[in-house]
Amino acid sequence: MLIGIPKEIKVHEYRAGMTPASVREAVHHGHDVLVETQTGAGIGASDDDYRAAGAKIADTAREIFEKADMIVKVKEPQAGERAMLRPGQVLFTYLHLAPDPDQTRDLVESGAICIAYETVTGPNGSLPLLAPMSQVAGRMSIQAAAHCLEKEQGGMGVLMGGVPGVRPAKVCVLGGGVVGENAAAMAIGLGADTVILERSAPKMQELTRTFGNAVNTVYSTRQSVEEEVLAADVVIGGVLIPGAAAPKLITRELVKNMKPGSVIVDVAIDQGGCAETSLPTTHSEPTYIVDDVVHYCVANMPGAVARTSTYALNNVTLPFALALADKGWKAALADDPNLLAGLNVAEGKVTCKAVADDLGYDYTEPESLIKN
Repeated sequence: MLIGIPKEIKVHEYRAGMTPASVREAVHHGHDVLVETQTGAGIGASDDDYRAAGAKIADTAREIFEKADMIVKVKEPQAGERAMLRPGQVLFTYLHLAPDPDQTRDLVESGAICIAYETVTGPNGSLPLLAPMSQVAGRMSIQAAAHCLEKEQGGMGVLMGGVPGVRPAKVCVLGGGVVGENAAAMAIGLGADTVILERSAPKMQELTRTFGNAVNTVYSTRQSVEEEVLAADVVIGGVLIPGAAAPKLITRELVKNMKPGSVIVDVAIDQGGCAETSLPTTHSEPTYIVDDVVHYCVANMPGAVARTSTYALNNVTLPFALALADKGWKAALADDPNLLAGLNVAEGKVTCKAVADDLGYDYTEPESLIKN
């Protein structure tokens, strides 16, 4: 199979779909790999590094899309990239379709086989290809929040960890999953007064075992969300419904009543955000202010630490990419129900129920498309 790795073109996105080491593995499996020039610049990998791994270098993304049997990316294809997809071509990347009707329409019309990292499953309902980026984003969310609390950023002028004699910031984390747990770890490490809102009793017990008395866990209800958000200096949005739009836990009215200069870091923005006031931003213009509340809603937070993120992502995506290349998409999905869960759009049909429900498409069982 010819695997194509185009350079990411989303604003300030520096990650790469495959590292040179991953390319070497693909070549060892007997596949050809075509990498767009300068793809690895953001992770410290040169074209020569990719050549040494066995790849050929393409001058343009168009050459990649025209020739490759499978496209491996990081972020969702932008409009110009979607226009180059063709029927039967495999696309393996993050998609986040539920809040993005334009992308969904284009992928349906392309006839391509679109497999989303974020809905590939693992044991006990885990999301192994989303987890490493959730770890990165969770940890970065506290860095971003600490910066946004500074007065010149529109914040209230509070140091996250405080100093002796002055209380630290109050951090409210919505959701105790991978994002929330990593955000809490960083907030606690900085000395912040940290609370996590969660609905799973076993998860709250796990968080207590992990952090002890350094974190408070509160069962998430409408009332507790309101109380904790209003008391917070920083709110981290880390809620997730796999494949579906994020629930709007923070209403516009609630934002109006938050502390002036408080901060919302909405890590759920890839799935539409968990605040009604959240809109996607970029690393070039990461924040905006609504009702004196600073909003940080960068949709590709891990792209800022591209080297760490790319290698962490490749650690988990490579086995699936090799399975798709080795077996072809139908056999690979038939052999692995966890990978099958990643199929979102194929041959003009929507095969992820959450996406179909959110965007009003007819749902097609993915199993029906892999039967010979």
